[in-house]
Amino acid sequence: MDSIRILERLIGFPTVSRDSNLDLIAYAAEMLREHGIASRLVHSQDGRKANLFATIGPQDRAGVMLSGHTDVVPVDGQDWTLPPFEMTNRDGRLYGRGAADMKGFVACALSAAIKASTLRLATPLHLALSYDEEIGCIGVRSLIEALQAAPRKPLLCIVGEPTNMQVATGHKGKIAARAVCKGSEGHSALAPLALNAIHLGCDFVAALRKEQARLEREGPRDGDYDVSYTTVHAGRMNAGVALNIVPNLCHIEFEIRNVAQDDPEAILATLRIEAGRIAARAATFAPEAAIDVAVFSSYPGLDTPPTSKAVTFVKSLTGANDTIKVAFGTERGLFSRDLGMPTVVCGPGSMAQGHKPDEYVTVEQIRRCDEMLERLLDRLKGGISLGRAALD
Repeated sequence: MDSIRILERLIGFPTVSRDSNLDLIAYAAEMLREHGIASRLVHSQDGRKANLFATIGPQDRAGVMLSGHTDVVPVDGQDWTLPPFEMTNRDGRLYGRGAADMKGFVACALSAAIKASTLRLATPLHLALSYDEEIGCIGVRSLIEALQAAPRKPLLCIVGEPTNMQVATGHKGKIAARAVCKGSEGHSALAPLALNAIHLGCDFVAALRKEQARLEREGPRDGDYDVSYTTVHAGRMNAGVALNIVPNLCHIEFEIRNVAQDDPEAILATLRIEAGRIAARAATFAPEAAIDVAVFSSYPGLDTPPTSKAVTFVKSLTGANDTIKVAFGTERGLFSRDLGMPTVVCGPGSMAQGHKPDEYVTVEQIRRCDEMLERLLDRLKGGISLGRAALD
């Protein structure tokens, strides 16, 4: 089945992370079933979402896995000129939410799976579709647990995040955390007699900025990234119920995105120590003062050697001569860490188009991805003789 026709259907499912992806998964599972491919679903605890895993070809050996997430970011507050959940094909571009990130690759992977069902493969093709990648690579973890219990793990994984079909060997790790700053409420006319939690929060944000400046000045660097050092970023602050009330709570969400040479846990520990110092100073005035820091999401970075056989193999499929690293995170780090699986990122489109109004992927990029996967199927027909150790 043509990848663009599949993409049109996939974009039509509004699989924003806060909502269910079951309709899309049911569509994919039924399409695979019609071509004789059995799927295994791994549901979320509440049953509203599911991962999908399928194997095409021999069931008694390890193969190559194509991995993609099915969720997309919201369109709320964005100025779309085209319908976000209806594909528009215009001037060589395919518009719609998720077209680049990353339903374009999912469509190509499903098309490749259907083609594979008509072939006699010596090495199998695995297909893995996940949920909730956009909110911290959460959904894929249950799929990884299932694969850990399987008698055989895939030899190699290609994660199809948008790289303009370049082979990406690395991305930064991420810790997402929340600081809860506790003060004491009071009437704003008597503000100096209360402890303003927003003021505590601002002091903590100042500590984040100080740590960022230190990392930029003294931290390790990886010149393959646009921002070559580890970053600390405050993304949200929520506090207060009325202007005339001194707020007693302030929530700050922040993140650490680290290069491979940095230890994000050590950075987080430093920030926790600074939070304790800020709270201790405030407690001399208001004993209830506190800043509690808790992690709510994280994933490891990845730094695959560009000379590894896994990278060489994927480069042979794309015709690439070099590799890149990407600024955004992927599920790839989890596959590598938890399954010991050589993993490479390569997919159609550019993240410069992702998460934006009028998101698109070009027809040319979809065709290039189709061609890469056709070359992969040719290799799987002949059989891949490299063992897992040889791919590292």
